[in-house]
Amino acid sequence: MALVRRCLAVLLCTVMLAGGTALTLAAVACLPGRAWLVRGAMLCQDPAAAVSLDWPVPVEKPRPATPQPSAAAPTAVPEPSAASESQSDTAQLSATPAPSATPLPSAAPDIENPGRIRAEQYGQGSGTGYITLGAGSIHNLTQNSDADLRAAVTTPSLPFDVEINSSEPQVLILHTHATETYQTWPDLVYDPAFTARTLNTELNMCAVGEKMTQVLNAAGINTLHDTTLHDSPSYTESYDRSYATTQAYLEKYPSIKVVLDVHRDAIEDADGTRVKPLCTVNGEDTAQVMIIAGCDNGSSISLPNWRLNLRFAAAWEQAMESRTPGLTRPVMCAYRYYNQDLTTGSLLIEIGGHANTVTEAVRGGQYAAEALAVLLGGHVD
Repeated sequence: MALVRRCLAVLLCTVMLAGGTALTLAAVACLPGRAWLVRGAMLCQDPAAAVSLDWPVPVEKPRPATPQPSAAAPTAVPEPSAASESQSDTAQLSATPAPSATPLPSAAPDIENPGRIRAEQYGQGSGTGYITLGAGSIHNLTQNSDADLRAAVTTPSLPFDVEINSSEPQVLILHTHATETYQTWPDLVYDPAFTARTLNTELNMCAVGEKMTQVLNAAGINTLHDTTLHDSPSYTESYDRSYATTQAYLEKYPSIKVVLDVHRDAIEDADGTRVKPLCTVNGEDTAQVMIIAGCDNGSSISLPNWRLNLRFAAAWEQAMESRTPGLTRPVMCAYRYYNQDLTTGSLLIEIGGHANTVTEAVRGGQYAAEALAVLLGGHVD
């Protein structure tokens, strides 16, 4: 009888142990990761402590919805223009979207202590210090005689040949000071706090350069427009950066004959009045333009072919004044470098000034480019 009691006791213990194990497994089966191992161990060692703990409940993260094709028409992707952006440190050239001029506000906002703007149409020069051309003139700001400069520009032909309707680029337009900008309203007042600089390529020099590029390409002259902001974030050494950009283009496209660095001027009277160089073309206010041709000084400014660049400047000046009288200020020939040693067609051109509006500047760039297209043999209506 005693043996029977022992057997029944062993059987009862076995059943209780099996049941506890099953309950333990059921209780921890829903625990995340390896938590079931920890809780299982605690249940075996101290069931009361295990039950008292708060255990994380696994929450399933929502899956991102799978994009479904839209029934709407696809959005048009802007076509890249002929413009190219060059990063001078890597000399990588890539197409960029074309900037365009942003429409101006109809009137100036309320400005505390506004500055004054006046318009002036600059005329051509004559007499000592000036070389009179068939149309237009050159202002001689060098130690070279007027006769020397006159002799440099009497040759009728350009110092380079441009191929019309070529598949290879012939002209490069860029901006050493691309962030230079203009007035954004037509009223003759300005905001003294306005620095006349912006990163917006629809309001800075890139808008003017793009218009010039469009005109030249439409005339059959393959033109590239680089919109690199060489003066941002640092104004210092911007010419070094634009030099590297130009070199990169010339290495990639040896066909380029003309390099135009397009800027705007900044003219002020002694009393702080800003001056806008302005003419009227077809009844519309248009910014006057001025070409700058550098001159070798025999030491710090090395431009061995400066006379060839000046010949190009004189030819373009005559073309602009013949086609659009009053558009130009005299060509400035001075001891300026401006990276004009890279080609015999390298010039800097100022399109208006910081008191002109963007619209006036874009018009000035358009007429300057039309005259250049005619000079180079392009097809202009």
